[in-house]
Amino acid sequence: MTTAQIKFVKSLSQKKFRDQYGLFVAEGEKLVAEALHSRFKVRDVYRADEIGEAAMARMTGLCTPSPVLCTVERPGDLVNGDLPAKGLFLALDGIRDPGNLGTILRIADWFGIDAVFASPDTVDVFNPKVVQATMGAIFRVKFHYTDIPSLCNRALTAGGAVYGTFLDGENIYEKSLSNGVERPSIIVIGNEANGISSATAACVSHRLYIPPFPADDPGSESLNAAVATAVTVAEFRRLALKSFRS
Repeated sequence: MTTAQIKFVKSLSQKKFRDQYGLFVAEGEKLVAEALHSRFKVRDVYRADEIGEAAMARMTGLCTPSPVLCTVERPGDLVNGDLPAKGLFLALDGIRDPGNLGTILRIADWFGIDAVFASPDTVDVFNPKVVQATMGAIFRVKFHYTDIPSLCNRALTAGGAVYGTFLDGENIYEKSLSNGVERPSIIVIGNEANGISSATAACVSHRLYIPPFPADDPGSESLNAAVATAVTVAEFRRLALKSFRS
C-alpha cells in the first residue's frame, strides 16, 4: 500500500475530490457488502488484514478504523428531475446535516419510498457521514438532486399532491393521504433551521401538522427533520395498509 494510494482514498473525504474523481468511500463490513451486491460499481476494496492496520488507520474517516473499506463510483444520473407518473416520493428542501440525510435515506428504504429528490443546497449524499448513517440504504434508494419547486409543480400538473408539515397545518392523523397509487405524491421535508422555503411552500397543496401529546403542551419547539420524516411517512403507509386490508 503506497502513500499515494492512502492519500488518494483519504482525499475522497472532501467533496471537491469526490466530484473530481467520481468516487466515494464506504466503510465497514456491512456497507462494503451492500456496495458489492448493488447496482453501483465498486472500484477498489481495502482490507486491514491485507494492507496493515497502520495503513487502514491513515485511510479511515471513522474514529475507530473498520476492517474493510472500498471506493465506489458515483451513479451518472445524480442530477435528474424526471418525475414518474405515480409513486410516493420525498423532496428534501435544504437538508444540511449529514446524519439527518443519511437517516432519511434509511427511512425511505424501510418504508419503500419510490425515490428521494433533494435541492442543490442539500448536503452531498456521498459525504462519508451520510453514507455511514444510511447503513446501506444509499445503495438501494433512488436519489437525485433537482429544483424542488419545479418538481412539485410537475406533480400538481399531473394531478398529484404535494404535502408539507407546518405549524399551522391540519392534523396529519385526521387527513386522508395519498400514497401515489395513481398519480405522484410528494412529501416535502424542510431545512432543519428554517423549515420549508417560501418558494417550495407555495407549491404545497396539503399543509400538515404533527400534533404533540398532550395537544395543549407542545414541550419541544419542533421535531428533528429525520424524526418528522419517519412520523409522516409512517402515517402515509399506515393508511395505505389500512385501506388495503379493508
